[in-house]
Amino acid sequence: MNTTETFDHIVVGGGSAGCVLAARLSEDPDVTVLLVESGPSHVGLREIDEPAGWASLLSGDHDWGHTYAANPDLDGRVVPIPRGRVLGGSSSINAMLWYRGHPRDYDTWEDNGAPGWNWEAMLPYFRRCENWEGGASELRGGAGPLTITTPADPHPVAEALLGAAAELGFPVLDDSNGDDVLGASLANLTISGGRRMSTARAYLDPAAQRPNLTVRTSTHVHALVFDGPRCIGVQIGGSVVRADREVILAAGAISSPHLLLLAGIGDPEQLGAHGIRVRSALAGVGQNLQDHPLLMGVNFAARRPMGSVRDNGGGAILNWCSSPEQLLPDLHAFVVQGPHATPEVAAKYSLSGSDHIFAVSPGLMRSHSVGQLTLRSADPATPPEIDPRYLSDPRDLTALVAGLDTIMDLAETAAYRELIDRPIAPDRRLTGADRAAFVRMSCSTFFHTAGTCAMGTGDAAVVDPDLRVYGIDNLRVVDASVIPVLPSCNTNAPVVALAERAADLIAGRRAA
Repeated sequence: MNTTETFDHIVVGGGSAGCVLAARLSEDPDVTVLLVESGPSHVGLREIDEPAGWASLLSGDHDWGHTYAANPDLDGRVVPIPRGRVLGGSSSINAMLWYRGHPRDYDTWEDNGAPGWNWEAMLPYFRRCENWEGGASELRGGAGPLTITTPADPHPVAEALLGAAAELGFPVLDDSNGDDVLGASLANLTISGGRRMSTARAYLDPAAQRPNLTVRTSTHVHALVFDGPRCIGVQIGGSVVRADREVILAAGAISSPHLLLLAGIGDPEQLGAHGIRVRSALAGVGQNLQDHPLLMGVNFAARRPMGSVRDNGGGAILNWCSSPEQLLPDLHAFVVQGPHATPEVAAKYSLSGSDHIFAVSPGLMRSHSVGQLTLRSADPATPPEIDPRYLSDPRDLTALVAGLDTIMDLAETAAYRELIDRPIAPDRRLTGADRAAFVRMSCSTFFHTAGTCAMGTGDAAVVDPDLRVYGIDNLRVVDASVIPVLPSCNTNAPVVALAERAADLIAGRRAA
C-alpha cells in the first residue's frame, strides 16, 4: 500500500464526538487534523434540518441500518438500532434531547475504576459546550457552541404531562438539567431557530475553513495500520494515511470496537475463532454493552385532532422511581405527538386515524441487563452481532411493568382526561401476566448503545482514564463506547462533554 498523506491527528468518525474533537484539536494552528466520515456531509440535507420529521430519518439513507440480535426475552424479536451515517453522526438523526441525567451517574464512572471521571470533572465540560437559553449559571453554560432550548409553545400533550405529573405528586421542574431530575419538565432540545443543532453544525461548520483541518466525507476506514505496537495510521481503500501523533477512534459504540477486533485487539479466543492474530489481548472489547430499553409506547385516542407536529414531536419528559426502594429515578417517559408502537403492537391493536392518536412512552434508564458485541466474520464488510440482552435481568422487566402502570395513572388524571377519549394500545389497564406480555411486545431502544470499549483500570477495561487503548501506542477511543456505566439519560450530552474533555487531555490543556 502507498502512504498518501500525513496528519498529526486522524479522527475516525464524524459523529457527536468526532466533530467536537476535530474542531477543538484544530484550534491549534500548528496541529493538522483529518476527520474521516463514512457518510455524506450534512450540508444541504433539508430532511436533517427539520426537527419535526426526525423519525423519518431512521432506517433511511443516513442510518447505518444495524439491528440488535433476535432476543428470546422479547419473543424472538429483532430490534433496529439506528446510528447516524452522516456528518454529525447520531446527533444528525436523533430526537434532539439534551439531557445530562443525575450528577451521581458520573461519580459512578470513578467508582467503577475510572479515576478522575466524576461529576465535578464533567460539569465544566457540560457548561463549555452549552449555549443554554436561560443563560450561564453554576450548572449551565451560556456561551458554548450548542444552542439548547425548550419548547416556546408546547404541544397540548406536553403541557398535559406536566399537569398530570403534578396531580400525581411529582415535582414540576424548571429545568430537566438542574440539580435534581426527579419530576416532570419541558424537554431541553438541540434546536435553534427551528433547525436541528447537530455537532456538525455547532462545532464543525465554524471550523470548516481552517487550513489545518481536513474533512473527508463518504470515505470509509477499512482498517487500522500498525508498526509493531504503535498505531501509525488508517487504511482507506488501497492507501494508508499516516498519523504522526495519534489515531482517535470516534466511530461509536458499534464501529469502534468492531475496528479494534478486526485489528487483533480483543479477546484472544474470539479473535482466534476468526483467524485474526492477537495484537493486544483485551477481553473487554465488545463486552459491557449497555442500552436503555424503551416501551414503544402507550397509545391513546384523542378527543380531537392533534394538529401539526411541534418541536421534536415530543416536548416534555418525566423521571420517577420504579419502587420506594429505588434511591434515584430509574424510569423515564416522554410524550409523542402521534402513534408510537412496534410493528407487533400495531398489528394487535388498531392504530388507524393517526391524527387523533398520541403516546406517552416509558423506558428504563437504570437497566441491569448487559450485553455484548462480537464478530461474525473477519471481513470488515460484515457487521458484528450486537446484543444488549434486553430483559435478561428480571429486575428490568419488573421496573418496566411498574412504568406501564404509572403511564395509566397519568392517563386517568384531569390533565389528560381532557385530551384522551380512550386507551388503544394497550386498550385497557393491563393486569397480571398481560403487563409483562405487553412489555415484551413493546420493548425497543432509546438508541443509547454504549460501554463496549469501557475505560477503567481493571482487567475488563479497554482504555485507560486518558482514553488510550491498553497495549497500543498512539491510539485512543473517544465516544460512547468508553462509558463504563451508562448514565440515566440520552447519550448525546455526555458524549459531547466527554469529547470536550478528551480534546483537553489530548492537547495537554486544563479545563477553563
